Order: sequence, then structure tokens, then C-alpha cells
Amino acid sequence: MTAVYVDWGGARIKLTWKEAAYPSEREFITSVHGFCFLEGKVLLVNLENRGWDIPGGHIEKGENPEQCFKREVMEEGYVEGQCTHLGYIIVDHSENLLWTERSAYPQIGYQVFYHMDIERMLDFEARYESSKRMLADPLQIADLSEGWHETFAEALNSAIKRRSFIR
Repeated sequence: MTAVYVDWGGARIKLTWKEAAYPSEREFITSVHGFCFLEGKVLLVNLENRGWDIPGGHIEKGENPEQCFKREVMEEGYVEGQCTHLGYIIVDHSENLLWTERSAYPQIGYQVFYHMDIERMLDFEARYESSKRMLADPLQIADLSEGWHETFAEALNSAIKRRSFIR
């Protein structure tokens, strides 16, 4: 279990990857993300204000995390497939001097991660927040994604292990 500190908007945030079932405090899941594979490559989407990244986003009212992930990969990457839960990143604002009870996110929140084998790639329409998509070698993601850090690398390793197990 690796913990890293990141600077998000001038705030010090501790991120910890946990390869485990869903967190017990499911109401504090703030977003879902995942690694979508096709022929050994991973889907990346070029998102407004974030650049190249893996698909993901915030849970909408009435969605569970898996439904959210499937919606996000369709909106951002125009792909469909079967997905499996990998684990989650603990997003800890305990050392964030900017965090208050009125902050948009809980003091301890969770980003849930999935693995998807792409079964269908639809025509890319760029109707939502992504302007492009590409399939990249998993080893290139760190160079392509601006906000990449060790906890994402651990999540990717979990996805690669899952992919090897499925085959």
C-alpha cells in the first residue's frame, strides 16, 4: 500500500492505493475511474482542463459506482465492455490546511477504480468533456498523463494483473 502526497490547487492531499473491496463508507466515494483495455493497450481520453487521462468522473444521483464508470467511459471514450472492481484510492485531506467542513469533498474520501475489457468501440463524437481518445501502451501512460503518480501506477498494476488473470 503506497501513500503519496500531491498538490491539488495549493492543497496538500495524501493519496493511498488500497487493492480491496469497496470502502465501508460508500457515501464518501467521490469519483470512479478505470483502465479500459483493447488488444493490450489502454484507453486515454483528452479531457478539458486535465489533458490526457484515464476515463472517470463523479457519481450522479441514483447511480452506483459501476454504473457511473460505465457511463463515464461511454461519455468520454465511446466504449463499452465488462468491468470488474480493482480497489480504491483513499483521498485524505487531514493535512490540507485549506480544507473546512464546507469543502466540496469529505475530509476522507474515496476514488474507486475499475478494469474494463473493451467489447465495443463506437464512433468518437466528442460531445462531452473529451476532445480525443487514443489507445496507448500501458508503459507510456506516465509520460502522457500530467497528473500521474505512484498510486495510479499501483492501480494500473492491479488492472494489468486482473487482465492477465482473466485471459
